[in-house]
Amino acid sequence: MAYCAGELSQISEKEAFITDLNGISVGIFLINGKVYAVRNACPHKLAPICEGTVCGTMIPSRPSEFVFGLEGKVLKCPWHGWEFSLETGEALFGISNRKVKTYPAEVKGGMIYIEMG
Repeated sequence: MAYCAGELSQISEKEAFITDLNGISVGIFLINGKVYAVRNACPHKLAPICEGTVCGTMIPSRPSEFVFGLEGKVLKCPWHGWEFSLETGEALFGISNRKVKTYPAEVKGGMIYIEMG
């Protein structure tokens, strides 16, 4: 079932618009023109993950080489710093097999719809 989460104009780039949809707290993000929806609960300790930052991270590289990447594609938990893919919800770099719940999101007529079926 798709739920109307509000107007696209309510969302600031890289900052979560947190709303309640069918009794579930969901953070909606606008990153480079694309909308993402994430359940506002970190699978590690149930922190309000959508209050964390959208950023990049250090990516695997050769010894003594430091490579920053994935800018705008990482959601970082505000409590313990766990990092998850904003697109898939997967924990980055094998720290856990737990995932943040993500939902398909689309914009129609300036309104944001989240599929929570």
